[in-house]
Amino acid sequence: MKGPRFTCNVKTAYLPEQSQLPDGPFAYSYTVTITNSGGVAAQLVARHWVITDAAGHTEEVRGLAVVGHQPLLKPGESFEYTSWTRLATPQGTMQGTFFCMTEDAHPFDAPIQPFTLARASALH
Repeated sequence: MKGPRFTCNVKTAYLPEQSQLPDGPFAYSYTVTITNSGGVAAQLVARHWVITDAAGHTEEVRGLAVVGHQPLLKPGESFEYTSWTRLATPQGTMQGTFFCMTEDAHPFDAPIQPFTLARASALH
């Protein structure tokens, strides 16, 4: 039997209407799709994000749920949500971990690989 496993994919977007040009802060949305790629039902319980701007300033965010939800996902099911963050610089990175629990109370972590937050013009 396949154990618990969540797979996470992230898409980002620059939010010019929430940003203060030219000096910042700069706002970005991120849409996370969490898929239960394991063999047992499990619930996303909490999150831990590490947000780093281009100057090396790091902020950690921890909390229960994601956008007010603690989804219980059966094998093959997905949950998608969108949130946002601000950076003092035009670009930075985010990475993190979701703390999850199987239906029979076995904890596991679902890593979110580092992803870039950047304005399109900041990449050229």
